[in-house]
Amino acid sequence: MLQAATRSLRQAIAREIVSVFNDTARGERPVKRRPDGLFGPNSVAWQVHGDVATMMVGGVAGLLLQMLHPAVLAGVWDHSNFRGDMHGRLRRTARFIALTTYGSRPEAEAAISRVRNIHANVAGELPDGTPYRADDPALLAWVHVTEVTSFLSAWIRYSDPLMSRARQDRYFAEVAQIALALGADPVPRDRARAERLIHDMRRDLCADARTREVAGLLLSQRAENAAIQPFLAITLRAAVDLLPAWALRMHGFEQSGISRHAVRVGAFGMAQALRWAFRR
Repeated sequence: MLQAATRSLRQAIAREIVSVFNDTARGERPVKRRPDGLFGPNSVAWQVHGDVATMMVGGVAGLLLQMLHPAVLAGVWDHSNFRGDMHGRLRRTARFIALTTYGSRPEAEAAISRVRNIHANVAGELPDGTPYRADDPALLAWVHVTEVTSFLSAWIRYSDPLMSRARQDRYFAEVAQIALALGADPVPRDRARAERLIHDMRRDLCADARTREVAGLLLSQRAENAAIQPFLAITLRAAVDLLPAWALRMHGFEQSGISRHAVRVGAFGMAQALRWAFRR
């Protein structure tokens, strides 16, 4: 009886988390793992992207980094319904990652083509009159490098703190093919070049009232299902904690040593709980 109750609890947690990433009203189902995709079962990308908790934390941290670039922020501000559908935006991003990581090659290529078509129609001007385009190779490189660096940082912090530098470099080399297919340039193929690209692009970053509004909306989300609100609350706090010190300063976030410790303990516990729930 206890075994059945435990199994039921695991299934309930997994079902609720899966619903966050799939729009069941539109008939979406979880992406099936296909060995004939871009990477395959032995890839580092399959391992890193398969951990739900660290991907959630890293995904939000990546968004907080991305919006510090004024052109990325403008694209969200001018061309999306982020105020009314922040959850939908996050879900679509998560599904793109799932399709390109685990889907068949045709599924991955179709997802990349859809995103390229969307980017081709996103353009405008920054508040100072500077033109921007979502398909700008340098802008795509910023979005890519901040995203995958955040995924990897969350994985190392909450799953594999002893991950070798060689496997980290292999991860960047693997996911580079997605960035290249989207039109990004330059695309780092190891950790050192990824860190150098982020450092070099910091001179183009800024934070203003619009940054604070978008970040505030992102970090004040409420789960559609109250049962997973505790997971979401921990995820959001852990994402802020994952940011590098310079990004924390730009956003104006403040954290004490005590609060950082509490967040990390909570996030580690959440990660363990989700791994237990999804364990086959």
